[in-house]
Amino acid sequence: RGEKEEEEEEERVLVSEHSWRPCPTARRRLRGETPHPNRGILGVRVFGGCQHLVSPLAGCLEWVKRQLFRVGEDWYFLFILGVLMATISFTMDIIVARLYAAHMWLYREIGDIAVLKYLSWTLYPTALAAFSTGFSQSITPHSGGSGIPELKTILMGVVLEDYLAIQNFGAKVVGLTCTLVCGSTLFLGKVGPYVHLSAMAAAYLGKMRTTVTREYENKFKQHEMLVAAQAVGVATVFGAPISGVLFSIEVMSPHFAVRDYWRGFFAATCGAFMFRLLAVFNSEQGKGGRAGCAPSSSPLLSPLGIFGVLTPKPTPSFLSLLPETIAAVFKSDLKIDFPFDLLETFFFVILGTVCGIVACAYLFCQRWMMVAVKKNRLTAKLLATDKPVYTVLVVLLLASVTFPPGLGQFMASRLTMKEYLTSLFDNHTWGSLAPNASGLAKPGGLWQEWDHPSATIYGTLTFFLVMKFWMLILATTLPLPAGYFMPIFIYGAAIGRLLGEVVALLFPRGLHSEGPPRPIIPAGYALAGAAAFAGSVTHAVSTALLVCEATGHLGHVLPTVLAVLVANAITQKNQPSFYDASIIVKKLPYLPPIRSRHIASYRVVVEEFMERRVVAVAKGDGFQEVLVALDASADTEYPVVES
Repeated sequence: RGEKEEEEEEERVLVSEHSWRPCPTARRRLRGETPHPNRGILGVRVFGGCQHLVSPLAGCLEWVKRQLFRVGEDWYFLFILGVLMATISFTMDIIVARLYAAHMWLYREIGDIAVLKYLSWTLYPTALAAFSTGFSQSITPHSGGSGIPELKTILMGVVLEDYLAIQNFGAKVVGLTCTLVCGSTLFLGKVGPYVHLSAMAAAYLGKMRTTVTREYENKFKQHEMLVAAQAVGVATVFGAPISGVLFSIEVMSPHFAVRDYWRGFFAATCGAFMFRLLAVFNSEQGKGGRAGCAPSSSPLLSPLGIFGVLTPKPTPSFLSLLPETIAAVFKSDLKIDFPFDLLETFFFVILGTVCGIVACAYLFCQRWMMVAVKKNRLTAKLLATDKPVYTVLVVLLLASVTFPPGLGQFMASRLTMKEYLTSLFDNHTWGSLAPNASGLAKPGGLWQEWDHPSATIYGTLTFFLVMKFWMLILATTLPLPAGYFMPIFIYGAAIGRLLGEVVALLFPRGLHSEGPPRPIIPAGYALAGAAAFAGSVTHAVSTALLVCEATGHLGHVLPTVLAVLVANAITQKNQPSFYDASIIVKKLPYLPPIRSRHIASYRVVVEEFMERRVVAVAKGDGFQEVLVALDASADTEYPVVES
């Protein structure tokens, strides 16, 4: 009897000190035993009548859980993930729009003194970027960059727990907000860090799920949540659920399980719908005025945020919001009967070729710059000990170059990231508007930022492409939370716009000289260029659908897909993708695709590169044999064999 009591006491202690499941009651149920009448849920004895108080409450909670999770608990957590990330994205965009408007107000109201205007233009983004770097790096060193290379490594099965820690979430949210407020000075975006934020939220929700359902922590369930999270991250930025799922699969999941397909679509749809819904609720407020933003006298300071979010203003009633409807994030006005001529296909192929060649040069230079910064003694020391100092030096240089009275006047530097896309997707032909801008152009049009008296439209676009090429490469070395998809998206749109304007100049009546004129639409080339360059840099084809969803225009979908395919064929043959290059430079434990696209690679077998000298430990070996194995090899893991 004494031994039996000791065993029961030992079991109670073990169960009480560990929180894993199943509990002792479940173990007894599996064995066919009945639970002890005086024990509670965790094997702890219940004295007196407490059991009668706990059991009904526990049974009620269990019944509610069964009713809620009758259709599957995945639906609830995916819905929460989509709505949560859409709300955070919308809130972040409003804060960014307010802070950027404050910067423009300061720059405008400070007067005509050149020194003060220069200081207001440069010190504001420099201080924010330094704070972004210092704050995020002080909390966790894993908050810098986009986070997609690390997430891609995690999805391949490598455990990187620190990158999904919840403290990294707050550091990345604050740091990314400060980075976006810098605007086009830094020329950085939001997509990559927001995918990382969605993955961290999914990992935390996965832990909550195991707590609620009282199950073991399932690695497969965690992987499914991460796959859905990467689609949510893209969908809540662009409001594009379909292309968000496809882009996340192409970029981050080389081996995708079809069973995760519906999870990604459901979560991305919830996130995109919530993001659009919040914009609809706020649209009437933005139309009524610009509360907290610049006065309406400034044509450049739109109430729209960086990603199409309207800044709030008090509205008299909720019913005034009802006439509004959901619109595209980057809405274009390309409502034309003949979007492109069949003969223009040749120019779209040329556009894809140009984007592919420029993408190869960009990827090569960007990878070289990242390696050079790490090898240089001065920059390596700054990045190791004084990262905010390095950020201040780089941002000060970029802000000085984009100063509007200086070189910035030839680069349309006063435009925000969203205004860049809005102007490049303009339906008008700038070459025909520039000679008589006062008569035909709407006063304050964004396209007029590209029209400088001492330079033509073609000169400003060319200068923008040349300068932003090295400025974007330099900005990617900054140790702050930032995305790199939106800059290459805008850069590709500028390439397409330049080629479209040149084609429109060569063929003012269109490619057919007879019959009614069918003018060239340069905005269509901007759409195709944005998709082709972004797709070639990331090795993705879904950017063709992404640009159509984001703009709401499907007329140029065929030439856009053609340009994307041509650009991808050139880039994938010569350079790794942007995120694969980051994995290579950071030396993350990621296994790249072994087989190339050449048919000869299919004859490669494992024995040609496998390690034959493997030190193993037998199951019955003693301490001396283990010491011999440790001395024979420097491996961190040793296989244990039967004999």
